[in-house]
Amino acid sequence: MAEIDPLIANNDLPPSKSELKRQMAERQKLAEALSLLTSDALKSIPIDEELRDAIAQTSRVRSFEGIRRHKQYLGKRMRALSDEDIAAIKKQLEVIEGPGRVETAKLHRLERLRERLLQSDEALQELITKYPALDIQSIRTLIRNAKKEREANKPPKAYREIFQYLRELEV
Repeated sequence: MAEIDPLIANNDLPPSKSELKRQMAERQKLAEALSLLTSDALKSIPIDEELRDAIAQTSRVRSFEGIRRHKQYLGKRMRALSDEDIAAIKKQLEVIEGPGRVETAKLHRLERLRERLLQSDEALQELITKYPALDIQSIRTLIRNAKKEREANKPPKAYREIFQYLRELEV
């Protein structure tokens, strides 16, 4: 029976080459995300001034090859950071981007509700039961007009008005 290597048994092996490449790509993408931030938002990220300046210079690079090389340079600088630093950067980035994501999710939810309202009467009944103060006549009129607009290939005026109405309800 072969003897098991103690390093393998304890999972103390260094990361594989593939894992290192994944980490490098992840850190490069993080640097790219940081380069899209405004200067005020970038100031709130916990990084040293040298790296902050390098990230800020990204917007000044114009050529395709220059952008590619600069992104690689940023990735190399990010690889020098510890895992704790990367975690802190990701956490702050989520704080900065968080409200935008929540708002986008809300708008997508309203769009899905609008489509359901146009597809079935059950969605309207659910909305009425959820919001008893709803102006039923006006929402029905908007839905009917939006359906007519679709059939006649007209501009989606009522379709947009439904979205605005739902947004005001804060569904």
